Amino acid sequence: MAIQEQQKGAFIESLKRNNAQIREDRAAAIAEDAELLFKREIEDIAITIKRLRREQENMLDMSPNDANSLVLASDFDAKEYVLKELELGVKIRNLEIKLDIAQQRYAYLFGTAVVAV
Repeated sequence: MAIQEQQKGAFIESLKRNNAQIREDRAAAIAEDAELLFKREIEDIAITIKRLRREQENMLDMSPNDANSLVLASDFDAKEYVLKELELGVKIRNLEIKLDIAQQRYAYLFGTAVVAV
């Protein structure tokens, strides 16, 4: 017994933990993982929205090669342009809704607001 009393290593201390301490440690690990992944998902959604908006704005550039060149009227497909514009708009709107929901849930679950990039 004297040997065990002298040993204060992590292994023995771990074996001596009570049920409440074990549950608290497990809960902290689970909460930390969930919070980190939730925050990353919010940041990923925000970055995707920025990229889609940039793509949408880039569609207004009718000078593909340099500032002096323009797309010829015969090369411009208005129907394709409109469909792409609307598709990007819907994607952005859906992601904005998803971002809003994710931010609200994050604040509820973890007690703090996360600021998207």
